[in-house]
Amino acid sequence: MKLKIVYNNEARKGFKSGWGFSCLVEKNDKKILFDTGDSSDALLYNMKKLDIDPKQIDIVVISHNHWDHTGGLDGFLKKNENKAKIINPDEFSEPAKIAKDINSTGSLQSFLGPEEQSLFIKTRKGLIIIVGCSHPGVDKILDVAKKYGKIYAIIGGFHGFNKLDALKDINIIGACHCTKYKQEIKERFPQQFKDIKAGDVLDFED
Repeated sequence: MKLKIVYNNEARKGFKSGWGFSCLVEKNDKKILFDTGDSSDALLYNMKKLDIDPKQIDIVVISHNHWDHTGGLDGFLKKNENKAKIINPDEFSEPAKIAKDINSTGSLQSFLGPEEQSLFIKTRKGLIIIVGCSHPGVDKILDVAKKYGKIYAIIGGFHGFNKLDALKDINIIGACHCTKYKQEIKERFPQQFKDIKAGDVLDFED
């Protein structure tokens, strides 16, 4: 199983950065794009650098309807020739299967922010959680995913989440994008913290 970080506030050399987040999940012959960043130009540029063919993407999952997660969608769909199925945050009210071993948390409510969904992916090491901005709260997202197995990794934006004790048993913490307390997380969990940038390719055992 591979995760390719297509979009993030920070980028590896040769890639474009931008405010937003996007990653490609490759598992069981399925290619699922999670969010699209804020710019289709940067999104498509980074896709090309990562050798991702937009026409080969089966599903697009939108975490929530903020511009920094949907801004690249229209440009992407033109290149994709509208072949991909779009799964919006209000598609499911409960956790639901999107593809084999890949699930949505379903729509989660936040106090002031939008409703938002995250992904959790089953692997041999445990669950990999992909989050957009975590407006409902990382702890709330973790509580949903925990019902389906041990959590091995979490990657994406944590917004203003500061209940850091909730992260202590997670092996890989890839806090990026909009994470307000990124430095505190890095200092508290130096062995578990993973720096995430556009252009990264992460391999996990199926």
